[in-house]
Amino acid sequence: MPDRHPPTEVSRETPQHASPENQREAFAHHFPVSHETMQKLDRYAALLTEWNEKFNLVATSTIPLLWERHFLDSAQLFPLIPTPATTRLIDLGSGAGFPALVLAILGVGEVHCLESTGKKARFLEEVAKELGLPVTVHAERIEAVKGLKGNVITARALTALPDLLKLSKPFMEKESFCLFLKGEKADAELTDCRKYWTFRATKTRSSTSQNGVILHISDIERTAFHEFKHPHRSKRP
Repeated sequence: MPDRHPPTEVSRETPQHASPENQREAFAHHFPVSHETMQKLDRYAALLTEWNEKFNLVATSTIPLLWERHFLDSAQLFPLIPTPATTRLIDLGSGAGFPALVLAILGVGEVHCLESTGKKARFLEEVAKELGLPVTVHAERIEAVKGLKGNVITARALTALPDLLKLSKPFMEKESFCLFLKGEKADAELTDCRKYWTFRATKTRSSTSQNGVILHISDIERTAFHEFKHPHRSKRP
């Protein structure tokens, strides 16, 4: 399986003690976006920090590393989307908005966040409304969302790959593809997945984790029955 190198090379050695200001500067260096876009990311960071004190939307330990651990990790998908302005992106299990809200801020034209947890769905709606993002939040279980199709399907730390494909397939059209952020078990999950599905897959090294990869998956077809397991948050480095 070929590896695809990230279009934008990002240092893998950002120190864990880097200040938020330094992380923000590093993000701006690797993704030279407009002042308005940076302002939206700043406001997103502020809202997440504020809400997280009450609702624990993300692990508290990751807040000091917000720009690297969450923003940069999400943004690395953006160069892998050929025509972001005209893309309809569906994000499965959006949580606190990674990667969905970051990609919407960067310029993906239409984003759908599927998130069944009430407090997280309300947070997504609040951020989207305040920042004027092209985001629709579906506050229900992924399996319950019907009639929605997308060009790109994303997920981050949601569940194992066989379940991800089963969740993604109903939202895909012929030319659609998936971008999944995965950790060190990616190869094992790909092997397991081929027991139930045929698909085309390429791997791109993660810019933010030495053991992480981005899986680009398309042409998905089921070949055998797979017992569905309810989505759960899996660990990524």
